Amino acid sequence: MKKWLQKISVFVLGTSIFIHTPTAFAKAPEHDMRAVWISTVYSADYPSTQNNPSAQKQEFIEKLDKAQALGLNTVVVQIRPKGDAFYNSSYNPWSAVLTGVQGKHPGYDPMAFMISETHKRGMEFHAWMNPYRITTSGTDLAALSADNIARQHPDWILAYKNAMYFNPSKEEVKRYITDTVAEVVQNYDVDAIHFDDYFYPSNYPLPEGEGRDGAVANERRGHVDDLIYRVSQCIHNIKPNVDFGISPMGIWKNNTSDPKGSATKGAEGYYTVYGDAKKWIEQEWVDYITPQIYWEIGNTAADYETLVKWWNDAVEGTDVALYIGQGIYKDHIAADMKQKLQINEKYHNVDGNCYFSLRDLLQNRKGAADAVKAYYTKSETPTPEIPAPEIPIPETPAPPVEKPKPQKTETAFAGRAKIKIDGISMDMPVYIVNDYSYFKLRDIAAAFHDTKKQFYPKWVEEDMAIHLETNTPYDKPISENTSQKDTTAISSSAKLYLDGEKQNVSAYTIQDYTYYKLRDVAELLDFQITWSEKDATISIKSDVSYTK
Repeated sequence: MKKWLQKISVFVLGTSIFIHTPTAFAKAPEHDMRAVWISTVYSADYPSTQNNPSAQKQEFIEKLDKAQALGLNTVVVQIRPKGDAFYNSSYNPWSAVLTGVQGKHPGYDPMAFMISETHKRGMEFHAWMNPYRITTSGTDLAALSADNIARQHPDWILAYKNAMYFNPSKEEVKRYITDTVAEVVQNYDVDAIHFDDYFYPSNYPLPEGEGRDGAVANERRGHVDDLIYRVSQCIHNIKPNVDFGISPMGIWKNNTSDPKGSATKGAEGYYTVYGDAKKWIEQEWVDYITPQIYWEIGNTAADYETLVKWWNDAVEGTDVALYIGQGIYKDHIAADMKQKLQINEKYHNVDGNCYFSLRDLLQNRKGAADAVKAYYTKSETPTPEIPAPEIPIPETPAPPVEKPKPQKTETAFAGRAKIKIDGISMDMPVYIVNDYSYFKLRDIAAAFHDTKKQFYPKWVEEDMAIHLETNTPYDKPISENTSQKDTTAISSSAKLYLDGEKQNVSAYTIQDYTYYKLRDVAELLDFQITWSEKDATISIKSDVSYTK
């Protein structure tokens, strides 16, 4: 669920810097994620009919209404179960789930319809894709439709245990999957792209003599990492407000494999499918993570609360939201749903839940639906108003209430600016407002990484503010932001702290980002900034004090 991140961005051209709000800094949700996975592979949850658009539409409406009646606010719909599509695609054939024949047009655009119905109800639609799977069973290419890219490029395929997968190591595969994601984000009003836990085939064997932490294993993880990074960049370059989420295996590593792992003894995503979910969180390549914690409370191999706490700690200090994946398709998992939801309340980074799957929820397996509905109904019940006691009027008048300043608007022009920090030249994307150019605060932090004024921009949800921590390096790359366009800047007041002390700095909001003058930031961090008219360059010296 979108948490409306407090991203920060910064700017400079003689004197400016900016701080942003939706995609890189901790999101502040109006309400928590209450989601359900709707599985279409094997028609597990949907649809139950083929070649019948009206019946499929009616079935989705009914199931959507039932999900909403339970208090859910998000559906995660599998729209690409096996290298195919529930939408109009240039890269993937129509899914056989819709018609019984892969590549056959179903007579309407199912995803467009589902998105429309979901948004009518004020719910979010997350487009769930399985990135690599081609078949669940069978290796006969002739069984695929003629327009299936796997049939056209058999050299892209890994075959394992009577199933076919796209080979994650192929550059062509990475481009194809990224293009597949881009097409959906560009053409459909999705709220998020969602990957599940299938990366390399489970326990895909290593060459003889290679260990699970060896060169080949690390190379495989590197290829998966590369795809995750590319997809993340692709989504946010096209539509920054669209989230990217992944639901990895519930265990990253056991602590017997790595001291940083969880106190568990189960299958490890890092080794089983070569998925390094901890790295994706730390690099903030994902907007949310939904680990599949499909164990009951007190399980001796993988206790539910042990894993919730581990993932809570894993996202600490990052802008990645944590939603817990609940495997209610298992009786013993569904049976203690009430207690699990209560356990989640103990961990401040848990922002919601996602239930697998819709069929089990609607069947009320072991009372799971009753527990979910009761929990959400209780959380939405307003606290009764208690009359305030009468208080004597003080002799001294109360201080006047500060009135909000009237907003004003300005034009923000997209462009690029040259800056030089301690002699190192850089070219960065900017917005220009009243002759000031603004860079993302993260870009400024990245540029200052090796200087004496290095700092780390961090969103602190408790304060609902951006905190700048000095003497702390920020080691992320400078962004490209090639999709910027001229837009409107609105005057705003954003909370900003420097090493814990609140600062009083005026700002502009541009497309949900808050922008500050670079000279204000230079004064706060105490570095010299000058403007050269001759070569149109901002010069910064981190070891020289600020002067007006």
